[in-house]
Amino acid sequence: MKAFQELNGLVAPLDRANVDTDAIIPKQFLRSIKRTGYGENCFDAWRYLDRGDVGMDNSKRPLNPDFSLNQDRYQGAEILLTRKNFGCGSSREHAPWALDEYGFRAIIAPSFADIFFNNCYKNGLLPIVLSEEKVDTLFSEVENNIGYRLLISLPEQTVTTPSTPSGQVFNFDITEHRKYCLLNGLDEIGLTLQNSDEIKAFEDKRKQQFPWMF
Repeated sequence: MKAFQELNGLVAPLDRANVDTDAIIPKQFLRSIKRTGYGENCFDAWRYLDRGDVGMDNSKRPLNPDFSLNQDRYQGAEILLTRKNFGCGSSREHAPWALDEYGFRAIIAPSFADIFFNNCYKNGLLPIVLSEEKVDTLFSEVENNIGYRLLISLPEQTVTTPSTPSGQVFNFDITEHRKYCLLNGLDEIGLTLQNSDEIKAFEDKRKQQFPWMF
């Protein structure tokens, strides 16, 4: 898992509430348990004017010019700004996989669906909860400033806006355990492997005590 320390990233707005995981990565693409291959179909039904399916050449599909992520000014964005209850619906872990492979490292919203929120941390994405008032401020600034970027510091737990127009610093909460894992790029497997010596010693001892089991 990729570690997260500090990010100075371009912001893309998705001004919709209650975005469900089927919108993030539609069900027809869930034919693999691999963590790769989903980015090009992230928000597929909104990005394209036709219905997508596995194996299609997306470079030949008609783009929806009204969808914000298709606009030139938001290409290469690493921070997604959106509305409340983001990631609701099914528990599919493919949703954070798709967002990560699309290029997002952080998502800012007033609230997230619980399972999606937890899945983000397991996959190196940082979900940041800010008040609706602060999110409204960010939407306004993104809309009125081309190339709008935010500085996110996980060690400091801050989101800093550009000096122009506002120059504000917003604090966000995160548990110490989640913060430690993200800072060090550790998922649940990585955490377990930190105790690999102890695990090996335990298994060796069991082999001596119960050789018939092995």
